[in-house]
Amino acid sequence: MQDTSKMFNQTKHKTRTTHTWQAWAIYMVLAANLSEEQPLKQACPSCDATQLCNCSSMGLDVIPQGLTAKITVLNLAHNRIKHIRSRDLQQVVNLRILLLQSNKISSIDMDSFHSLGKLELLDLSNNSLAHLSPVWFGHLVSLQQLRLQGNSYRDLGESSPFSSLRNLSSLHLGNPWFSRIRQGNFEGIAVLDKLWIDGDNLSHYEPGSLKSIKKVNHMILNIRSINVFSAIIRDLLHSVTWLEVREIAFNIPAEVQPLRVMSSSFAKKISFKQTLLTDGTVPAIVGILGDMPKLVELEMTDCRLLGTGQWEKKIQANQSETLRVLTVENLLIEKFYLFTDLQVVEYLLPLLTKVTVENTKVFLVPCRLSKHLQSLEYLDLSANLLGDRSLEHSACKGGWPLLQTLNLSQNSLSDLEMTGKSLSHLRHLTLLDISQNNFGEIPDVCEWPKTLKYLNLSSTQIPKLTTCIPPTLEVLDVSANALKEFGLQLPFLKELYLAKNQLKTLPGAAPIPNLVAMSVRRNKLNSFSREEFESFKKMELLDASDNNFVCSCEFVSFIHHRAGIAQVLVGWPDRYICDSPLAVRGAQVGAVHLSLMECHRSLVVVLICALVFLVILILVVVSYKYHAVWYLRMTWAWLQAKRKPKRAPPKDICYDAFVSYSENDSDWVENIMVRELEQACPPFRLCLHKRDFVPGKWIVDNIIDSIEKSHKTLFVLSEHFVQSEWCKYELDFSHFRLFDENNDAAILVLLEPIQSKAIPKRFCKLRKIMNTKTYLEWPLEEEQQQMFWENLKAALRS
Repeated sequence: MQDTSKMFNQTKHKTRTTHTWQAWAIYMVLAANLSEEQPLKQACPSCDATQLCNCSSMGLDVIPQGLTAKITVLNLAHNRIKHIRSRDLQQVVNLRILLLQSNKISSIDMDSFHSLGKLELLDLSNNSLAHLSPVWFGHLVSLQQLRLQGNSYRDLGESSPFSSLRNLSSLHLGNPWFSRIRQGNFEGIAVLDKLWIDGDNLSHYEPGSLKSIKKVNHMILNIRSINVFSAIIRDLLHSVTWLEVREIAFNIPAEVQPLRVMSSSFAKKISFKQTLLTDGTVPAIVGILGDMPKLVELEMTDCRLLGTGQWEKKIQANQSETLRVLTVENLLIEKFYLFTDLQVVEYLLPLLTKVTVENTKVFLVPCRLSKHLQSLEYLDLSANLLGDRSLEHSACKGGWPLLQTLNLSQNSLSDLEMTGKSLSHLRHLTLLDISQNNFGEIPDVCEWPKTLKYLNLSSTQIPKLTTCIPPTLEVLDVSANALKEFGLQLPFLKELYLAKNQLKTLPGAAPIPNLVAMSVRRNKLNSFSREEFESFKKMELLDASDNNFVCSCEFVSFIHHRAGIAQVLVGWPDRYICDSPLAVRGAQVGAVHLSLMECHRSLVVVLICALVFLVILILVVVSYKYHAVWYLRMTWAWLQAKRKPKRAPPKDICYDAFVSYSENDSDWVENIMVRELEQACPPFRLCLHKRDFVPGKWIVDNIIDSIEKSHKTLFVLSEHFVQSEWCKYELDFSHFRLFDENNDAAILVLLEPIQSKAIPKRFCKLRKIMNTKTYLEWPLEEEQQQMFWENLKAALRS
């Protein structure tokens, strides 16, 4: 028996194990099928019947199916794609741009891109590619831009992954793990417009690896290792036109020595971005740059300088015969207030023609330095700390003798007269930008360079213009001030910018007869007449959008016939357009058919107001006639009563019945019925509105309280009752309160025969009760009256 039991248990265990494995096998098959079907469920709605297919940020795990040959741009960026399969892109044979950046791509089938012979841009940046295969790019014969940065590969392989990319013009590669470049990695690339290498940890560079590239217009190097940087530059001495160096630190002179090779470079432009310099390394770098035979432009952006400019007897450089452009933007000098006057670099300045020193806390340009800028034609000192006195010293006589364009916007200038006087000796100055300073009130007379043609005074807090403005101007910008009028005599003015002021009328045309373009956007203009408009004989562009124009047919009509105007912008933001060959916010608009509202706004507004007043008057009369206010108050009282308990507690019942009757039937009620019931044995307690309602209390509240404190409600019905307005109100509430409870608390007494048609139709339940239930009818024969009273008393006791 024990063996049999044991065998049974073993068989049971085996059977259970077998079922478990079967279930697991079925699950795996289903999971495999589901995984195969999953791509079918992932689709991109924007790919239907369009050349541009935007599937970015859609949470896709795979490339969606259903892509057609019609698509030329496919954006799959910012998804969760891990693998690119052979069949995924087979149909998109006309694809020009493929964006796959910011996914999780770690593997690509060898022939995934074989059908993309017309592809021009491929972005695989910020993925998880651990290696690069030349087979991927073998058929991309039209590829021009390739972005591979931000992956996890450590090198480019043993050979060149780009050997078949004969049309490649832009290549961006590198990542935090990129550490090695081998010879032959760039074979097949002869010319590049842009080469960007991110190599923070690039530590091994085999000399000659980049020599196969014969020309690079713009090379960006983000490399920390000075030795690797030097080796790369040595291979590209005669190939790079513009060299951009990023995120590198030159702390000590020894770190600059490997860069001596740059002195033989043919680069025409050198850019330093986010670079650290010190007083010890600047002289050596200046010496190297001074020896570069073809250097034309030097740029420094977002750099940091540790020091105060103590470079005397350290800079030993030849004067560059080619350097013409110097740009310094957002240079951080922590101790700028201790910085020297830079006399030691004066000999480097005479040939510069364009200098930009922006947002660098410059508060003074030494006069001696200004005098050495003998060839300077363009000077941008915007977003600095120049004041009126420091400008006077910086623009001293003999300084900037050939200057034509000067930008002093966003400084600390406050005296316009002094500013003009400081610059008046600049005989070639034609363009002056002193916007975003704080001038405020300006005098009537100022001294300016006689050659000045362009003046920008926007956002300078000027409340009123005076004759301080030079009459020689051809372009004047006084936007974003507090101007309420413009009446200057400027006979040569061609362009006038008055946007963001408080003008209510157009400037007069007589003082500015040669005006060609004018902007009065965002002012307070309501309209302008035909005469005002046509007085500008040479006007080609008028921008008057974002004002408070009142549209009229006359206003539109004369603009329609103004054929000499090329463009007129008269816009009503987010409302409507009132112009024909007019451009609103820059868009040309066709013929416009104005509605009655647009042509006769005042008349339409008056008619609408009259109509609204008439409707309100009718509503008031109707409400008064049909007691709408009463019904509203009664409905509110009913809603409050509905929230109370259906039945009052027995201790709160004060009356046997509440009597509802017409005033015309009061003689029968008060002299016959009340006497009979209240003098009965035992007597009944009746509630009459004349006697028992609380004085001063609203009648509806009295009705509600009386009904709730009464055991029954007795309706004395007659022709007078159904015709009485007050009885209707009383019956209304009684109808709501009593018949919603589905009880028999109501007793109907007919003093005289009443047709059910006489009862208001809205009291459907009352009509139904009279048709289906018994009610008491007052008999005229005296012998039947005793039976009536007995029945009524019995109904009250029930």
